[in-house]
Amino acid sequence: MTNPLADKIKALIRASGPISVTDYFSLCLADPEHGYYRVREPFGAAGDFTTAPEVSQLFGEMIGIFLVHAWQQHGCPKPAMIAEIGPGRGTMMADILRVVRRLAPDLYETAGIHLVETSERLREVQATTLSAHDGRIHWHQSFDSLPPGFLLLAANELFDAIPIRQFVRTAQGFRERMVGLDGDDRLAFAAGVAGIDPSLLPTPAQSVAEGTIFEIAPARDAVMAALCERLRAGGGTAVIIDYGHLATSYGDTLQAVRKHRYDLPLAHPGQADLTSHVDFEQLAHRARAEGVQINGLAHQGDFLVGLGLLERAAALGRDKDGATREGIRDDVERLAGAGAGKMGELFKVLVVSSPEVSLAPFKKKAA
Repeated sequence: MTNPLADKIKALIRASGPISVTDYFSLCLADPEHGYYRVREPFGAAGDFTTAPEVSQLFGEMIGIFLVHAWQQHGCPKPAMIAEIGPGRGTMMADILRVVRRLAPDLYETAGIHLVETSERLREVQATTLSAHDGRIHWHQSFDSLPPGFLLLAANELFDAIPIRQFVRTAQGFRERMVGLDGDDRLAFAAGVAGIDPSLLPTPAQSVAEGTIFEIAPARDAVMAALCERLRAGGGTAVIIDYGHLATSYGDTLQAVRKHRYDLPLAHPGQADLTSHVDFEQLAHRARAEGVQINGLAHQGDFLVGLGLLERAAALGRDKDGATREGIRDDVERLAGAGAGKMGELFKVLVVSSPEVSLAPFKKKAA
């Protein structure tokens, strides 16, 4: 099977030498002709992966409950904006708006609804999913083009798709990891010449073995800074959900997923989803530096259960047949279950606000 993006990347490497992991990541996802988000339908059973909102309506409903709570704690400002970056098929926003309409009709009637989406194809899907709110939805190419004002923002699996840089420990210290060609003209990882500021490493380079990988994500940092600046300017709360780790550490988390199975990152450029784990300690560090409040950082399971996931699931299953109730229980376990590899533990939730507010399910004014 031919791979036009692999051919394009190889030609680029032959012409100019190895490319960085950052550039490879960007080409795989966003190449204008052959990038993954341009040519693939990533979501659902027929795609490559399933996101939490597609697992069950319960996920989006909990986010909706949380955003209503945040709006109330901020003093019910009007008008407000309800926004999502990277809304997929629009499933989560549909579930959020159903809850907002029921719990806070004032907010629903006066809020602008904004989606940051670059894909024309996905915009069409979102318009269909959100047809019940026809005329209320505004699309944006970038976060910067949202209108000013109070903002309630949700971002699920946004940061994992923003490219990272990788550095590999060599005999000469850490060097940037590159993508080049091996002797058989296949894409292969190699060490480049660029080093890294040692102060960015969690422990001295000498303390880890050769071949150890360290990842940094300046582009994620920049997105987080822009988000925080926006909250500072207009007020509001953002809830960020992604898979990743709570503490900066060493390790290679670059991964590809194709047809719901893990794939080698260099095997099918443009034909597999490419992601890496999000460093939540770094996102929180950036938020503090930007002067916004960190309400809390939690495992997804703890966050959802703290918001009332189990009670909502019980209500959803009431008067239903046994098979339906069993399905709901399975969905709850999938979204909130603890243990290695389960979404409830693997995914983390970071909430930031400006000005300061106390938000459940976190303790008061977490630092």
